[in-house]
Amino acid sequence: MIRFDSIAKQHGHQILFLEASAVVQRGEKVGLVGPNGAGKSTLFRLVTREEEPDEGQVSIDRGVTVGHFSQDVGEMKGRSAVAETMDGAGPVSAVAAELAELEHALADPARADELEALVERFGHVQARFDELGGYGLEARAREILAGLGFSDAMMDGDVGALSGGWKMRVALARILLMRPDAMLLDEPTNHLDLESIIWLEEFLKGYPGALLMTSHDREFMNRIISKVIEIDGGELNSYSGDYDFYEKERAIADAHQQAQFDRQQAMLKKELAFIERFKARASHAAQVQSRVKKLDKIEKVEPPKVRKTVEFEFRQAPRSGEDVAKLAGVTKGYGARKIYEGFDFLVRRGERWAVMGANGAGKSTLLKLVAGESQPDQGAVTVGASVKMGYFAQHAMELLSPEKTVWETLQDAFPKSSIGSLRTLAGCFGFSGDEIEKQCRVLSGGEKARLVLAQMLYDPPNFLVLDEPTNHLDAATKDMLVRALQGYEGTMLFVSHDRRFLSALSNRVLELTPEGAIPYGGGYREYVARSGHEAPGLRSATKRS
Repeated sequence: MIRFDSIAKQHGHQILFLEASAVVQRGEKVGLVGPNGAGKSTLFRLVTREEEPDEGQVSIDRGVTVGHFSQDVGEMKGRSAVAETMDGAGPVSAVAAELAELEHALADPARADELEALVERFGHVQARFDELGGYGLEARAREILAGLGFSDAMMDGDVGALSGGWKMRVALARILLMRPDAMLLDEPTNHLDLESIIWLEEFLKGYPGALLMTSHDREFMNRIISKVIEIDGGELNSYSGDYDFYEKERAIADAHQQAQFDRQQAMLKKELAFIERFKARASHAAQVQSRVKKLDKIEKVEPPKVRKTVEFEFRQAPRSGEDVAKLAGVTKGYGARKIYEGFDFLVRRGERWAVMGANGAGKSTLLKLVAGESQPDQGAVTVGASVKMGYFAQHAMELLSPEKTVWETLQDAFPKSSIGSLRTLAGCFGFSGDEIEKQCRVLSGGEKARLVLAQMLYDPPNFLVLDEPTNHLDAATKDMLVRALQGYEGTMLFVSHDRRFLSALSNRVLELTPEGAIPYGGGYREYVARSGHEAPGLRSATKRS
């Protein structure tokens, strides 16, 4: 369906692709992987013809429709979320627009002399609209928006009033409603909560077309894809299987290549030693020449490309008291809406609470109350003896000084630390080489999150309060963070929509429901087994749609 034939593409001095080939077959679900800057978004733009390859060609079967969701959603305002979604439905949206124009024309007295022609055209257009399933279009648009977390009021309100994250969801809904023959999805789970991610999983599993997508959510990829195309050093390598299978196969291939490289290096060392030893002896001249020619003809084995991951090890956090945080009889509301009423909650030392709840259940509010960022209307919030708290929230990234570099930010935070230890810290969180000289104002959302987490975890608190710490992080940084936090000996209270993060790090779950808070002993896996669902909002989401 989509073929990349020996493509080459260069941006400035950076070579992205060199004689790269791959194919996406009809109905295949394919994950596109590669490090940041490898060319994933460029590959999408080559398919949509926004860019052309320097060499080779990208071919798409005749008649195939392609829908592309990217992080650049463009301007949206002046229409409802439903109308904006329906506008992206492909040919049917154009027919719907003509139908609406004809309805206005038929009601216009000034065009009475055209009535016969208008009625005839209206009949043709109406038949085409029905043929394309147009009369069920709004219902399908509302079903998709509901699955992505929209309330009825949000669907019918002006899309211009929505935040950037919700506009992203509208842009995604447009592509899903279009149901093209091939879908290109660039990080579709960014800005989605867990309920919406799980709904999207089910939608894509049932989608009959071809899918090519990127995602930093490993669990999401594993549940959908059956093939991986990897961008590696300008090449496109294909693997049959999910993301976990790809990682295993990649590790095996790297091990084989390393073994081949080591064997060849040992042989070369031996041959070069012989040449060096006997090159001055006339009696061995023929043998030396023979071996020199042999070495010239050998095809050199390259070592596997180093996938550098620097592990982060926590310093020992100071020990806190047994009771780390306590909420007693807490009431909290916004306007007429009560979030908590007479709420009691206790966090003990060594507990790792994952807070679950649908949108608006009060997850972030709970973390703000514990962190002292918000005060209860009634009741008391107390933090225990010897507790040193680290609070990560999305607004923390806005507190970075825009003119300072990454390096200056770390040095200012830890003036007594050695240059070596700070460089190691920067490397752990993905800042190596010249990247430490970047000013904070030019950092991406993911880079800012990494910098804030680096500052927080270098001199670790004994109580971590984390509100969506993996938002914007790539898969490698997420993996590093999970491994680091698995070795952390303090207490945690966190919200996350990443199921790997939830599974690996929780030993308690607090589910916030309209009926009240329900604590679960055991971590996220036990919560799923006991509750029968992966996220509490799924039941209401199912009812809504």
